[in-house]
Amino acid sequence: MRIQELLNGKGSDVVAVTSDASVRQLVQTLAEHNIGAVLVVDDGAVAGIISERDVVRALPEKADRLLDQPVSSLMTTGVVTCAPDDEISALAASMTEHRFRHLPVVQDGELLGIVSIGDIVKFRLDELQRERDHLESYITS
Repeated sequence: MRIQELLNGKGSDVVAVTSDASVRQLVQTLAEHNIGAVLVVDDGAVAGIISERDVVRALPEKADRLLDQPVSSLMTTGVVTCAPDDEISALAASMTEHRFRHLPVVQDGELLGIVSIGDIVKFRLDELQRERDHLESYITS
């Protein structure tokens, strides 16, 4: 199975902020969409990724001024991406091994969507259920 199949079912909506957005704006965006991370996109290109975990980890050191800082001061740069024709199982293994939970889907420099480890787990569970249903149907007919 390929990432494109997952995107076909999930959709390609991407919530993003720019690198000059404040951490306050980021937190509002995360809360508004009930998500844990967003891409940082400048001029149509992925510049980084930032999660609620990044904000929490910065609190002890920067608590009094954190909300007014730009997202660029906390974001992770050098974001690993995938292509729509990449194998879901290989990406799931890579995400687990390297301990990242969100993966932008990019083709020819164009952002097509984002997948999370949760999306991959849900896709696999649905796939297993379809296989189970098919086998059950085969056995009982």
